[in-house]
Amino acid sequence: MQTRNPFLDELAKTMEGAASIAQAATEEARAAVRAQADRWVADLDLVRRDEFEALRDRLTAEIDALKAEIAKLTLAGDIVRPSDDAG
Repeated sequence: MQTRNPFLDELAKTMEGAASIAQAATEEARAAVRAQADRWVADLDLVRRDEFEALRDRLTAEIDALKAEIAKLTLAGDIVRPSDDAG
């Protein structure tokens, strides 16, 4: 036979309240940390990955075009490469 104990009922309610407060505090702390990290990253003025990759691809294409132009001019005899022993 079980009897209801008012002390245990109050203790259970208090523990439930403490757990919900702890969870709310955890979520608030997590949001604050995330907001601070977002501000920190914004202050760093970082470039987005897609912008970086687009610039890298464009520069790679320019470098390849310049290498092809140098090769063409070298074959045509317009550019004479310095010899290694010209030092």
